Amino acid sequence: MSKPNIIFLFPDQFRSDFIGCYGAEWLQTPNIDRIANNGIRYSNAFSASPICVPARTSLLTGMNAIKNGVTDNLHNLRPDWREAGIKIWPELLSESGYYTAAIGKMHFYPWDDNRGFEYRVICEDKRWTLVRDDYYTYLKDKGLKKLRGDELEDYHDNKGAAIQKIPWEHSWDHFVGKEAVKFIENYGEEQPFAMMVGFPGPHCPYDPNEEFLNDIDDEKIPNAIIPNANNTENIRQKNIHVNKRPWNGVDYDEFNAEQIKMVRKYYSGLVQQIDYEVGQILNSLEKKGLLDNTYIVLSSDHGDYLGDHGFIGKSTFFESGIRVPLVIMGPDIQKGQNNADLVELTDITSTILEWADIEIPINYDSLPLPGAGISNSEVRDRIFGMVSDGWMNFDGRYKLHKYLSGEVFLFDLSEDPEEINDLSKDSNYNEIFSKLDKELTYKIMESMNYSMHDRLAQQGDMSQQPKFGFKGWQRPWPHPPFDNKDIEVRYKL
Repeated sequence: MSKPNIIFLFPDQFRSDFIGCYGAEWLQTPNIDRIANNGIRYSNAFSASPICVPARTSLLTGMNAIKNGVTDNLHNLRPDWREAGIKIWPELLSESGYYTAAIGKMHFYPWDDNRGFEYRVICEDKRWTLVRDDYYTYLKDKGLKKLRGDELEDYHDNKGAAIQKIPWEHSWDHFVGKEAVKFIENYGEEQPFAMMVGFPGPHCPYDPNEEFLNDIDDEKIPNAIIPNANNTENIRQKNIHVNKRPWNGVDYDEFNAEQIKMVRKYYSGLVQQIDYEVGQILNSLEKKGLLDNTYIVLSSDHGDYLGDHGFIGKSTFFESGIRVPLVIMGPDIQKGQNNADLVELTDITSTILEWADIEIPINYDSLPLPGAGISNSEVRDRIFGMVSDGWMNFDGRYKLHKYLSGEVFLFDLSEDPEEINDLSKDSNYNEIFSKLDKELTYKIMESMNYSMHDRLAQQGDMSQQPKFGFKGWQRPWPHPPFDNKDIEVRYKL
């Protein structure tokens, strides 16, 4: 096969500093480390929209969350996305001769939508226990069923950390890993393939099988960042409120050091379970003689606070929520690279298209990853973050983030990597604050303008168009897409 295969490994809610190659000394991740050692580890990779569905939709479309219209977990990609000129990477690959597969959690609405993938095996979010997906059927055949977090012993006392009662051989991530291996064994040699593997873990509930906790060094698990209540009271209260809802049902009003350490240990166990599955996938490629012609990417939709600042989960722009792992290996990628450039999760999308020799759509915000065997890769100097109730501008040192709650933060990450000392009201940083704020305002306005492109009646001057003067003129719906640069020219002062 002249075209390379592509495998995109995508654990859910996976923060980078809980991986060996990113400095974690208390757990073992030899298989993820193997990808990094045989390719590139990106040390400054970020999810610009650190919530499940917005992050995944931006990946799918190559466009930021405001432009594609999905800024919240309750949003969905518009049903006429093709007519609106939105190009999704699975469909582009399928059209160019790839056999595309999505295995595991994708978080589509509806959950059984193919969304451009030709082959699907579905194992949805661990919180969606009522979904009758392929994993549901598998468990039913074994006389088992999906278990809610609160069906596990000590779930509430341990703040969502509990030992999974379903045996490991029938667990969520092992099911996904086995199905990925099965796809490689059955279809890996027929034609070039592109497979996305969505592991439901290490997303909460923090429910590893007990055997994956045995070799974790409790003493080396890092403590959480101490919350500064003066800085984060409103968004912390929102975090507490959201997690009390039935999907989780855990009260984090009190979240002590012992409970945080338990959550971090059990999260580490889930990481080690996923690493095992990564190893099985790599081994299956080797056995089939496909590894040398396969690009492999591992990343995640966002991180997990795990007690940092008193939070759990994700959705703000603090480091433990937005900093994600990103490691790649494959043909023509130099081994042993450590890349410190600013990169976004969505940059994976353009990189996959480049590897497949497919032209990147004109309306993509995604940029090919530097060092990934692609010439003339543009390097970012900013990460702009967008969710429904928060925005961010991060230049690699200074990070401005602001929220619907009214809270605004400015941190100097070079001096304050734990984001404790808010500089937003410090007059010594007025110039930096103003610069970042102006850039952010422009980016949000630019994105809002682009998000309305489908409603354009025209792009020129209708007053000079004879056809517009006659009865029966119809505006195009939706209006065809245009280049990102067009919007810059149109609205830039």
